[in-house]
Amino acid sequence: MTTAIPPVRAWRLWLVWGVGVAAYVVSVTNRTSLSAVGVDAAVRFDADASVLSLFAVVQLAVYGAMQIPVGLLLDRFGARPIITAGMFLMAIGQLVMAFAPDVGTAIFARMLVGAGDAAVFPSVLRVVAVWFPERQAPFLVQMTGIVGQTGQLLAILPMAAILHASTWSVAFGSLAGLGALFTVLTFAVIRNRPPDRDADVSVDTATGAIHAVTSSADLREGFRESWAHPATRLAFWSHFTTPFSGTAFILLWGFPFLTVGEGLSPAMASLIFSVYVVFGMVAGPVIGALSSRHPMRRSRMLVLPVIGIQALVWLVVIAWPGPAPIWLLFVLAFALSTGGPASMIGFDHARTFNPSHRLSTATGIVNVGGFLAALLAILFIGIAMDAQGAGTPDTYSLDAFRIAFLTQVPLWALGSAFIVWERKRTRVHIGLDEPRTRRRDRWRR
Repeated sequence: MTTAIPPVRAWRLWLVWGVGVAAYVVSVTNRTSLSAVGVDAAVRFDADASVLSLFAVVQLAVYGAMQIPVGLLLDRFGARPIITAGMFLMAIGQLVMAFAPDVGTAIFARMLVGAGDAAVFPSVLRVVAVWFPERQAPFLVQMTGIVGQTGQLLAILPMAAILHASTWSVAFGSLAGLGALFTVLTFAVIRNRPPDRDADVSVDTATGAIHAVTSSADLREGFRESWAHPATRLAFWSHFTTPFSGTAFILLWGFPFLTVGEGLSPAMASLIFSVYVVFGMVAGPVIGALSSRHPMRRSRMLVLPVIGIQALVWLVVIAWPGPAPIWLLFVLAFALSTGGPASMIGFDHARTFNPSHRLSTATGIVNVGGFLAALLAILFIGIAMDAQGAGTPDTYSLDAFRIAFLTQVPLWALGSAFIVWERKRTRVHIGLDEPRTRRRDRWRR
């Protein structure tokens, strides 16, 4: 027998979700706040390319490492305190960044930003699961992700404008103030659950079924069992290979490449970044719909073509004699923008082929793939710039950037090879294809 749960007034549902999504927009702004001011950061801290890479590498590493702890904390304390703590940590991180006197302090500031950022999106997803009917949750999750990406536009346009119109401390202090505002706002508006509920549960309004909401990784099920399933490995390599180039571009190296390497004005580089964001928001629903309609052809129809398009366009840009034409750079923005939506197919693989009792563990493994590849790409590009004697803004050159961006090719090749290999093993595992030895035996007979 199920207990009837009274409906929540619509205005309150949308207020709670709206504040949560706005907090996620601010979170994405904080995450990408160095994207348009990377050259300024290199000058301020007298940092070479490898050290500049560490700002993003350490931030992403902390973000990835915090995913499982955040899940455990959400299960224990609920969304309200965790999202509030996340906003507070980002505010402190940006305040430290505003007045950081040296590289070490600045890296510590990015660690705080990464830790706070890690808490926000899972908290908003929990708000959606607990406050809204189950039938609405998938759409709202998609909308949360799409709307949240507008935070990149705030990092690209106003952030650079404020910095160049004032000072470094004013620009990052403004982000700290915005974080402080949302620390108060999330604490004041968001609640763990609707009134008259004593637990975090989701409700199927069609059947009346009530399910407990959990967000942490299933630690009772070892990583060995999850990794042993070929679909988990396929998902890992899909998430590893598709988004890293766009992440490296938008998070750190794209703006210096466009302004110093290609010679574009900051305004034109910002426009290309903005187009990247808009293209990604448009491509997301399209790729998601195709993934849902063709679950057995996701790798060949979507994942591998996206990887191929990114690699091809990058190679054309790199091989172009002299600075690339504007139209080609917009094509590059479009190609890179497909990586983020395509990376979500990794989670589709994990959800489709893994049993529900270890889905959260498999999802955690998949999530590591994208962060690992992004870390490697950002770091390799920085090392390659330093190795060519082009480690500072004064020595950046188009030729150095071209060679540095070639370090992405091994990551694409490695990931693609494993996708092809694990796709075959997955199809054999679920009975769609026969093992090679069995086919050989049949031919001999």
